[in-house]
Amino acid sequence: MAPSEQVPLDGEIASDSNVTLDESPNKSRVTVVGSGNWGSVAAKLIASNTIKLTSFHDEVRMWVFEEVLPNGEKLSEVINKTNENVKYLPGIKLGKNVVAVPDLEHAVRDANMLVFVTPHQFMEGICKRLVGKIRENAEAISLIKGMEVKMEGPCMISSLITQQLGINCCVLMGANIANEIAVEKFSEATVGYRENREIAEKWVRLFNTSYFMVSAVQDVEGVELCGTLKNVVAIAAGFVDGLEMGNNTKAAIMRIGLREMKAFSKLLFSSVKDSTFFESCGVADLITTCLGGRNRKCAEAFARNGGKRSFDELEAEMLQGQKLQGVSTAKEVYEVLSHRGWLELFPLFTTVHEICIGRLPPTAIVEYSQS
Repeated sequence: MAPSEQVPLDGEIASDSNVTLDESPNKSRVTVVGSGNWGSVAAKLIASNTIKLTSFHDEVRMWVFEEVLPNGEKLSEVINKTNENVKYLPGIKLGKNVVAVPDLEHAVRDANMLVFVTPHQFMEGICKRLVGKIRENAEAISLIKGMEVKMEGPCMISSLITQQLGINCCVLMGANIANEIAVEKFSEATVGYRENREIAEKWVRLFNTSYFMVSAVQDVEGVELCGTLKNVVAIAAGFVDGLEMGNNTKAAIMRIGLREMKAFSKLLFSSVKDSTFFESCGVADLITTCLGGRNRKCAEAFARNGGKRSFDELEAEMLQGQKLQGVSTAKEVYEVLSHRGWLELFPLFTTVHEICIGRLPPTAIVEYSQS
């Protein structure tokens, strides 16, 4: 039975979906900061709702890191001409109300709802560029998997946004392979929020469609860490696939991985809820990422080559400009574990990083992950 659409909470669907852009100051204006594979899908989802919901401006700006395509055209201009991100999401129309903007400051101007969806290693630089450039009453949501590791300890991307920009930041994570959502196959996602349920419900309305079901939980760190750590487990699952170890081994690695995800999250943040791991952002995202997705795919190739080709090389060859998250996240997690004396408590996380840097062979994934 096909799932029914969760109608947005206050039933604010406009009777005329072809309304012209209304400059009412009471309407929220949305900007998507990022235009890769997942960023383009996020813009598509949001644009399908802003054009129907009376509390949002129709137009959705999407910041594009400008690139020159092989034919000499600029990516942002091609997106605006064809309504399609021909490099990162070819064949998918984004919606006529999506506008690609290559200038970051112009893209966020007047927006009071900011959707961040870029590789996590770029976020600190982006935030520094946005200081003093955004509205004081802006709200943010991060779709970014990863963390920054600083001398004082790990910093989640949502916290980085809040600290540097002085605005509240929710998160959205889930079992979300972008290309499947792009063709409107049913999926779920989880919004994590801190205190303001009303803001969380507004994000739910913005993203929720008949094929993309969104729910909200009061656990930012739990939701965000699930989305971050599952990429490390996906690297391990890719090693298992590359070595043709079979489904039993892969299931064991996923179980150990989920256990370490939960333990690591609760050691870092005592507020993390057990129930979060049973939301879409938890076990569902772990499963889909270990079955598909770029981290598993590249790790499989790494293992098939006996670790002789670097992840940088495989990323450049296999991902057409997209970025791996699992390898850099494994390094960041390892730094936290090492600094706090926790390496022996997390054999899977530790082993993944040591395989990635060539200290151990891919076969070590089962030799060192038992506990």
